[in-house]
Amino acid sequence: MDGLADLDQRVAGCRACPRLVAWREEVARTKRAAFADWTYWGRPVPGFGPGDARLLVVGLAPAAHGGNRTGRMFTGDRSGDVLYQALYDVGLASQPSSVSADDGLELYGVRVTAPVHCAPPANKPTPGERDTCRPWLVQELRLLRPTVRAVVVLGAFGWQATLPALAEAGWSVPRPRPVFGHGVRVPLDGLDIFGCFHVSQRNTFTGRLTPAMLRDVLRTAAGAAGLSRAN
Repeated sequence: MDGLADLDQRVAGCRACPRLVAWREEVARTKRAAFADWTYWGRPVPGFGPGDARLLVVGLAPAAHGGNRTGRMFTGDRSGDVLYQALYDVGLASQPSSVSADDGLELYGVRVTAPVHCAPPANKPTPGERDTCRPWLVQELRLLRPTVRAVVVLGAFGWQATLPALAEAGWSVPRPRPVFGHGVRVPLDGLDIFGCFHVSQRNTFTGRLTPAMLRDVLRTAAGAAGLSRAN
C-alpha cells in the first residue's frame, strides 16, 4: 500500500473528536428523506485524487448529506456540483458531475482534500477540531511534496488551517501570514498558494462566487502547477 492510500485508510478510521463522531454517525442513522435508501459512509472522508497530484484543492469539511453520505470529498452535494463542473470545464476532471464514489470520476493531476475530515454540525468545525485534524493535512502535504506545485484554498477557514499545515510540513510561510482573499496568490518555495471564495451555496447563489471566477482561479493555479490539460 502506498503512502497516500495508507493515510486515507487511517483517516477513515479516526475518532479523535467526540462531537464530530457523534454528529456524523447520527446523520448516517437518521439520513435525509431523499437518501433514505442509501447506506451512509458516516466516517471521516479522506482526500480524493491521484497520489502524484500537481494541484491540491483544499475545502472546509464534508457535508452531512454529501461526503458523509458518499464517502468521497465534495461528492453528492451542491458545493461539489459547482467544484467538479469547474474542474471539468478547465480540463481537470473526466466528467462534470460527482454523485457517488463509484461513478467513474477521475481527476487529472488534481487532488481534493479538507482540513477537517468529518462533517460538522451547521458546517462549522471548532478551532479545536480544526487543530486536532491538522496532522492529517500535514501528512498529506508531506506525501504530495515531490509533485505538488500549487494549492487552491477555498474560503477563509481553509486558508487559516492550510498555512500553518504548510509550515509544519516544511514550507517557509511568510510571517505575518498572508491574509485570505479571492484571487490572492502567495508564492512559497516551489509552491504557489491561491485563495478562492468557498463553493458554498451562500456564495454561489448570491453570485459572490460565479462559475467564471472559479474557473479563472483553477485555470491559473493549474498553469502554475504545470498541468497541460487545463484549458
